[in-house]
Amino acid sequence: MKYTYLFLFVILVSCGSMPKTYQNTFEADKANILKVMKAQEIAWNNHDLEGFMQGYWKSDSLKFYGSNGLTLGWDNTLANYKRGYPTKAESGTLNFVINDVSKIEKDNYWVMGEYHLKREIGDANGVFIIIFKKINGTWKIIADMSC
Repeated sequence: MKYTYLFLFVILVSCGSMPKTYQNTFEADKANILKVMKAQEIAWNNHDLEGFMQGYWKSDSLKFYGSNGLTLGWDNTLANYKRGYPTKAESGTLNFVINDVSKIEKDNYWVMGEYHLKREIGDANGVFIIIFKKINGTWKIIADMSC
């Protein structure tokens, strides 16, 4: 009988700790994802588009969906950024506002938010949903829909 109570106690303690472990993992993942986005803001604000792109998966399978339709691949996405923001006057100062970070499954999260560009040529604002995946221990954007 003692073993039965001990067994039940161990199960209850184990079950009670799972949500806390999940929460700790979620908070750590969220913090690391937000670090990637902060590094992107810094790179963008220095008109370092290649640095900004370090947050993206360097793959031909990267997907970016924006006002010009679907772009496939890291190189094509970088080329679009270089065409659209050739100088600091066009790129301006970027500020992300994060409205939601949610786990999809395993090492996949979506981030919903807003981007705000303050520019000499006129401000630009919009919304985005991006999908992050942990690849080789590093958080990377694998899909981006911005408008």
